[in-house]
Amino acid sequence: MAPNSADTLHDFPPFFRVHKNGKIERYLETDFVPSSHDPTTDVQSKDVVISPENAVSARLFLPKSTIPNQKLPLLIYVHGGAFSIESAFSSLYHNYLNTLVAEAKVIAVSIEYRLAPEYAVPACYDDCWEVIKWMELHAGGQGPDPWLNEFADFDRVFLAGDSAGANIAHNTAIRVSLDEFGSGIKIVGIILVHPFFGNGKTDNLWMFICPETSGSNDPRLNPAADLDLLSKLGCNRVLVCTAGKDRFKERGLIYYDAVKNSNWKGEIEIFDIEGEDHVFHLFKSTCENAVLLLKKIVGFMNQNLPPSVL
Repeated sequence: MAPNSADTLHDFPPFFRVHKNGKIERYLETDFVPSSHDPTTDVQSKDVVISPENAVSARLFLPKSTIPNQKLPLLIYVHGGAFSIESAFSSLYHNYLNTLVAEAKVIAVSIEYRLAPEYAVPACYDDCWEVIKWMELHAGGQGPDPWLNEFADFDRVFLAGDSAGANIAHNTAIRVSLDEFGSGIKIVGIILVHPFFGNGKTDNLWMFICPETSGSNDPRLNPAADLDLLSKLGCNRVLVCTAGKDRFKERGLIYYDAVKNSNWKGEIEIFDIEGEDHVFHLFKSTCENAVLLLKKIVGFMNQNLPPSVL
């Protein structure tokens, strides 16, 4: 996208810019791939529409090793992209979820939420919450989707995401304990990969896409700013993954320390990989460190599972 400063009102490279006429232009186009049977991993996927009026949908992934009446852990995944780019339907996330689902032997729901700046934050949080509530309809085996009815174990649910998706996953886990929420879903753990919790340099972006924010210490952006709220995490376990060259690493470490020092009663661990940059595992998925990260995430979800499921 060729720059044209005279025509630009707001500019947030490498994500998007806003023209004086109101047009929003993204620096990179997102490619979309259809749901399918992946021959490499033998994982099946399909798309479901959850809220037509808000264009909220999801891509479901089912691994090969599904045995009738055998329940699998349920992974709710939120894609990253600074709240403003990427998609659950892009090749980047479609391929990653295929691999993750095959390795972990989980059924996954990858959320397609509304993007900023067309839809200001908190639209992304509200969309993910709507998906959670839709999934809860399946806890008794009578929901609208047969895969979730038959295979999902709603007592072993994980929330995960990378970058802005990790931010959304964290805020969703907070909302679980604050909002009226049924007992049909038990979120046992959250997995935050290179979480977008701000770093000072991204404050202007946050202020633009979240006009209602209280500022750089808004606990939705910087959870460590409110230890009391942080203590209300609606899960038992947290895995924070950081990368040595990631510009958001420091806030990830601050988050880890803040959770440990809060009154939250669960277990938190941190997993750091030196020498790598932000979400490197999505772009170098077969490199040694990406495989190491994948194994850590899989191990976190499979901890204490019976051998018959592994």
